[in-house]
Amino acid sequence: MKLEEYIAVSGMSNVYKLVTSKQNGLILQDLDTARTKFYPVRKHQFTPMASVAIYTLEDTIPLVDVFARMKDKMDTMPVPKPSDDKMALLEYFENIVPDYDEDRVYVSDIKKVVKWFTYLDDRKIIEQALAAIDSTGEEE
Repeated sequence: MKLEEYIAVSGMSNVYKLVTSKQNGLILQDLDTARTKFYPVRKHQFTPMASVAIYTLEDTIPLVDVFARMKDKMDTMPVPKPSDDKMALLEYFENIVPDYDEDRVYVSDIKKVVKWFTYLDDRKIIEQALAAIDSTGEEE
């Protein structure tokens, strides 16, 4: 299972699975209904989950590594809701990525990470992605 298969679409609230790409857009599958739909590049921007990284003071951390840290700490530190107040989100994220670059990682970015994590974890996709990495040592 590849995290590249999962795409965030501008203007849409969920994460979708890539079915195929076309010259003028993508055909994506809703994870809940399994229905497919064409999303044109003229109207939307696409963000593959595997291409997202969080800025740190030294470098960047891939989103899948941030998700792994969030998953590891779920028992002791529940994931906040994206609608929680700014300070709660910042405090949580500082515990997950202590050296994140506060000048380049905004609260809106943290909200997206939390929202994506919750959405994908509810559907067991985080576990599958982490298991795929653990079995090969790198993302399949």
